[in-house]
Amino acid sequence: MDAIPAYERDATAATLETRVLRTGEAGGRPFVVLADTVFYPEGGGQPCDRGTINGVAVLDVQKRDGEIRHTLEAPLPEGPASLQLDWVRRFDHMQQHTGQHLLTAVAQDRFQWATTAFHLGTAVCDIEVAATALGPADLVRLEEAVAAEIRATRPIATRRVSPAAYGREAVRSRGLPEGHTGDIRLVEIAGVDLNTCGGTHLRHTGEIEVLKLLGTEPIRGGTRLFYVAGGRVRVRLGAHEARNAALRTLLGAPDEELAPVAQAKLEQLQAAERRLRKLEEDLVALQAETLAARPGSLVEAHLEGREMAFLQQLARRILAGDPARAVFLTSQVEGQGLFVLAGGEASALDIPACGKAVAGILGARGGGSGRTFQGKAPHLAAREEALARLRG
Repeated sequence: MDAIPAYERDATAATLETRVLRTGEAGGRPFVVLADTVFYPEGGGQPCDRGTINGVAVLDVQKRDGEIRHTLEAPLPEGPASLQLDWVRRFDHMQQHTGQHLLTAVAQDRFQWATTAFHLGTAVCDIEVAATALGPADLVRLEEAVAAEIRATRPIATRRVSPAAYGREAVRSRGLPEGHTGDIRLVEIAGVDLNTCGGTHLRHTGEIEVLKLLGTEPIRGGTRLFYVAGGRVRVRLGAHEARNAALRTLLGAPDEELAPVAQAKLEQLQAAERRLRKLEEDLVALQAETLAARPGSLVEAHLEGREMAFLQQLARRILAGDPARAVFLTSQVEGQGLFVLAGGEASALDIPACGKAVAGILGARGGGSGRTFQGKAPHLAAREEALARLRG
């Protein structure tokens, strides 16, 4: 491979004609090593590029043992190779990564918030800054300062320097990778930042388009700051607008009233749920009283449409009044059969054994411990057979 690969020589190159020098397999997947490549290998917080080589999908790109390995969907032979980069993915990464350089520089130089970590995610990116807390006003000031540098369309350039020359540069860096030797690559945003970086970057800050700060969270004594840049802002705004349009229709309210109307609806729902729980408790008490009045040591009933929790509460209520009895309750909910078998402390019924027998008769999955056994069955066609087993 050329001393400087194509992705570094020209970050805007989306195609390349080269050669497959070596083939291999790792982790059950074929890979190739090329004479040159436009595919950026994962590193420095930036994900790898995707695309195709001779029409075969590139699944991963990594530096291994001094070479760049392109993991493929299918094997390729040695020989000519036509590379096609997934440009949409690459440009997105360039916008997010360049946005991070600018955000880091502005945060440190204007506000003394040094960046300690960076993560380029699939939907949202973040940096960690050495600040105990950032309030809404801080985020507005930082975002406005970054926006001013984007509007300034400051040129961005890369260059390599020797270790000796590197020592004379005013570089903003958390240090070189362990074991690094040879020249050092610098990325410079004119008048704003000079940093060590091996990633792909835009030609000027104007290509970032826009950078939006999304929020913060505390982490390791500092603050994690979430952001999106460029096309991701448009995608996110489009999703917000579509969601707001749906909410406007559902709630019958304009955008500025969506939150208070939704809050009012939630409070109404919570009040309705409280009333429903009270009614269900009253119904359990009434039903328990009715069933307990029936003769016999086994109380049984089928309660259509009742959930498992209702059956459990009802069984407990009946047995609390007479621990010498046993209870067998069933229900059918959305085509599925439910059953609860329970016995009081003084009941002679062997609940674990009888529960397994009932489950077998009903073709149910179930289990329990001690004085309760419950399960779910495809149907309750054999309910009478199960009941006969309990009475027998």
